[in-house]
Amino acid sequence: MVVLLLVLLIAACVFFVGFALWVICSNFFTVDIPATIGQPLKLRVLHSLFQLSVELGMVFEKLRICSMPQFARFLHDLRPLKKDPAVAVKNLRYGTIPVRLFQPKASSRALRPGIVFFHGGAGILGSLNTHHVICCCLSKESDSVVLSVGYRMAPQHRFPAMVRDSLAATVHFLRSLDKYGVDPARVVVCGDSVGGGVAMAMSQILLDRIDLPKIRAQILIYPVLQCMDFQLPSYQQNKNAPMLTENFAFRCLFYYLGINPSWKSAIRRGAHLPAELWEKYGKWMGSENIPERFKKRGYCQEPRAPLNEGAYLETNLILDLMNSPLIAEDEVMSRLPEACIVSCEYDFLRDNSLLCKKRLEDLGVPVTWHHMEDGFHGVLTTLHMGCAHFPCATRILNVAVQFVKGL
Repeated sequence: MVVLLLVLLIAACVFFVGFALWVICSNFFTVDIPATIGQPLKLRVLHSLFQLSVELGMVFEKLRICSMPQFARFLHDLRPLKKDPAVAVKNLRYGTIPVRLFQPKASSRALRPGIVFFHGGAGILGSLNTHHVICCCLSKESDSVVLSVGYRMAPQHRFPAMVRDSLAATVHFLRSLDKYGVDPARVVVCGDSVGGGVAMAMSQILLDRIDLPKIRAQILIYPVLQCMDFQLPSYQQNKNAPMLTENFAFRCLFYYLGINPSWKSAIRRGAHLPAELWEKYGKWMGSENIPERFKKRGYCQEPRAPLNEGAYLETNLILDLMNSPLIAEDEVMSRLPEACIVSCEYDFLRDNSLLCKKRLEDLGVPVTWHHMEDGFHGVLTTLHMGCAHFPCATRILNVAVQFVKGL
C-alpha cells in the first residue's frame, strides 16, 4: 500500500511538472508582447504564470474538485497583504456583503473625499485582497476614505449578483458618510476592468435617487462597458495581448452570464443580435467613432454575420444596462457625473474607453482622459508587486489621485 501511494504521488508530481511546463511554454512563446512595452521578458513570465493558475483551475474543475475561478482566486489571494502605517484598515460587513474601509490616520479638519471602489476580475476573479494595495495607496495619496466592495462572483453567483451587491454597498456607504467623515459633495465611484463598468452602472442607477448624495465623479480604469460588439479594432489588434486574450475574455463572459460557450463564434461574428439593434446602437458603437490613429495596427472591418435566432434568445441579456452601460440612452448618459477614463494601448478592451470618451464628450459631460501607450489590461494590479511591478501601474494610480484631488 505504501509503495502504491508513493507511485501515485510520484506520478502526480510528474504530471504537475509536465503540465506546468507545457502551459508556461505554450503561453510564453505565443503571447503578443509589443516592442514598446518595457521589460517584455517579465511580462511574458507574468502572463504565463497567470495562465497556469487558470489552466490548473480548469483541471480541478474537470475533476469536479472546485471551479476554475475558485482555484484561481485561492492562488491569487495567497499574496500577503502589505500594511501602511499611515492608513487605518477595517474589514466590515454591510449586511452579508464584505467590504474593506481605508481611512488616512492623520487628522483632518475638513471632510474628506469618499471613493467607492469596485475591483476588476471579469466578475469571476479578483477580491478585496488582490486590490488591497491599490485602495490603500489611493486612500493615502489622495487623502480619501476608500470603501472596497467584496461583491459575490460567478460561477456560484452569476449576473446580476455583482451589480446588486455593489449597489447595496454603495447605498449603505452613502447613508453613512457622516460616520466616516466623508464630504457628501465629493463621493467618487471607481473601478478597474469590470469594476469600471460597475462604477458607471452605479452612476446611472443612482442618478434619480433624491434621498442620497449625488455621485460627484467616476474613475473608469480600462473599463468593461459593453458586451455586445466584439469586432472593434482593439478586439482584432489585441486578441492575443498579455493578461486578457480573446479566449480568456469569452471564458469569463460565459462564466459570469451563464452563456453556453458554443455561442462564441456567433457572438464573435455579430450574429447574436438582429440588424435593427446593430443599427440602433451603431451610432454609438460603430468603429467610425474610434480615432484613426488607433486603427493603424492591422484593423480590417468585417461584415456582420446574419442573425442566429438561437444565439439572440440565449445571449440577449448582454444588452442589460448593468452589463453594457455604454448603450444607455442619451437622456441618461448626458446627466452622468464627470469622468476620468484610463485606457491602455495593448488591451483587448481598449476601445470601450475610446467609445465612452467620445460619447460623453459629445453629450457635454466633462471627461479627463489618459492613454497609457505601454499599458496592458490588468497592469494596475502589479502596483507594489515587487519584481512584477510595471511603472505604468504607478502612473495610473497617480492619474486617479490627481483627479480626486482636483474635485
